[in-house]
Amino acid sequence: MTGAQMRKHSLSIRGHRTSITLEDAFMEALRQMAAERGLALAALVAEIDAAQETPGNLSSALRLAVLDWALQGKARPDPD
Repeated sequence: MTGAQMRKHSLSIRGHRTSITLEDAFMEALRQMAAERGLALAALVAEIDAAQETPGNLSSALRLAVLDWALQGKARPDPD
């Protein structure tokens, strides 16, 4: 399955270092989302984190944000 490799990524959101574990495909989609909005990846992650109704698993919140983005038709297929 393409994009199934899990990787740990470290970043700083709102001045605090954190790490997320995501499949490569979700990480690439987050990068696309950030680029489309003219945001740094960390800024997008901070926005998604702040929007969580119940603070919890950030990696899960990021996957749900990517899913929502994809379902809205904003995801573009990889040209490869």
